[in-house]
Amino acid sequence: MATDQSIQDLLAAGYAAIADAGFQTGDFAPARELLGQAQEQAASAADTVSLASALNGLAMVAHHENLMLLIGGGVPADSEIAAEEQLFRRALAEGQQSGDAACTAHSLFGLGLVFQVLRQDWMTAMPFYWQALGLVTAPGSDVGRYLRSEVHRHVGFYFAVEDVQPREAVRHLQISLDLREELGDPRYIASGLLALGEAELSAGNPDRAVELLTKAVDLARAEKLLPHRLEDAERALRDARAARDPAADGGSGADG
Repeated sequence: MATDQSIQDLLAAGYAAIADAGFQTGDFAPARELLGQAQEQAASAADTVSLASALNGLAMVAHHENLMLLIGGGVPADSEIAAEEQLFRRALAEGQQSGDAACTAHSLFGLGLVFQVLRQDWMTAMPFYWQALGLVTAPGSDVGRYLRSEVHRHVGFYFAVEDVQPREAVRHLQISLDLREELGDPRYIASGLLALGEAELSAGNPDRAVELLTKAVDLARAEKLLPHRLEDAERALRDARAARDPAADGGSGADG
């Protein structure tokens, strides 16, 4: 990687590399290298906002790698989960010191991920998610659309699977999808369609679920998303079609 890139260029490239790896390639090494360089430059410049952003990015790399291990049937080591949590906590301290709401919200969201996704502990996760939600929805907030979308997404999951309130799940996941559509990246839109489609099915709206999930499958195929992402969308579409027409032949599968 070039060493004459600005901190902001490194951060932008690092976060883009996270998206590429998380949705399509599965290779997080480029993101780690770029964000590691950003961390070093930000620390040297005593730039607390950029340092917090770099640490949040490195923590997200660690989270995706732990998540990929779970998806593959493995179990992340306690030390790997603790290392991810520590990166988010370091980022939170830097973000709070700088007073940057976006960095602080990202760190709080990340700590929610650690407890919800990796430790299966909604009770500990939700205070972090609620704080993040307060920051991303505050009047005048300049938090980016993707982070706002992610916070609403996981609050939606909470109402879908933990404190089961289907209408609230649909509301938050619709907001999440709307923000993804404003961003315009079809990879983000596919994941938003999948989440909302599953929530609509749980809320008793199989027609709407089929509509959303058909689009999710189409986008997952068109964007050549990672196999598990396409498989999740196809499975959800099969479930929605079976719920919509339980008398139909169940062997048709997902045809997009």
